[in-house]
Amino acid sequence: MAYDPTSYRGAAIHYRPGRPPYAPELEAMLTREAGLDGTGRLLDAGCGPGILTVRLAPLFAEAVGLDPDPDMLAEGRRAAEASGLDIRWVRAVAEELPEAAPGPYRMVTFGQSFFWTDESRVAELVYDLLEPGGTLALIGHAVEGRPKPPNPGSPPIPHDELTALVRRYLGPDQRLGQGVASTRPRPRFEEVLAGTRFGVPRTVFVPGIPNLRRDTESVLSGYFSLSSSAPHLFGDRADDFARDVRALLAEHAPDGLFWDWPGDTQVVLARKPT
Repeated sequence: MAYDPTSYRGAAIHYRPGRPPYAPELEAMLTREAGLDGTGRLLDAGCGPGILTVRLAPLFAEAVGLDPDPDMLAEGRRAAEASGLDIRWVRAVAEELPEAAPGPYRMVTFGQSFFWTDESRVAELVYDLLEPGGTLALIGHAVEGRPKPPNPGSPPIPHDELTALVRRYLGPDQRLGQGVASTRPRPRFEEVLAGTRFGVPRTVFVPGIPNLRRDTESVLSGYFSLSSSAPHLFGDRADDFARDVRALLAEHAPDGLFWDWPGDTQVVLARKPT
């Protein structure tokens, strides 16, 4: 799909506090599966504010975060500096590889961003960027089919009611930048990669956080971090929406604490032959 620079306008500052984290054992799994040893280079494509880039950078000798949104990159740069990490940040879409961020790389990751790309074309570009034996890792959250842990005591986030509230403000169609999101079914990542030089990938699940709690402001930021409910879409009614979200959440949890179960972390792994 063509990149719309307004898709996440105003969302960058909400992304880090609003998005649930990946599994704590993600680094250990990637190290084991990809044979990481602290050398080589990482490219985190569609890196957003660098949540995954900052987490994985210590596993490599060099790390690059690539994203087309300048506000996202600015947030990533701030987070890296706060962690004492030297990460190179590149403003570009994945389709501009390899010129935007030449290889080779030991690993290329997409954290919930691969679906934004021309998937088959970008997979082939990544294949050429990887060193022999290098790994492509598509990382995201998986709820469907995963065992749900018991509720630790706080009410779950009332996503159905919050989604209905978004629709009251923005209309029935899911918004995306200056238009609406496509409702056309998309092929699974495994199917896309199977048709490229990578061949059939492996999918690994890493246990998520079973007792993750989030407060009201985190839940609100989570919605403002989405392309379908980014702040710019509300125009001068963004404050009204925030007020209504807080009121709705207060009805469910007077103490402002909610249980979040984003699922386990799913990693689709594709390897370039040695």
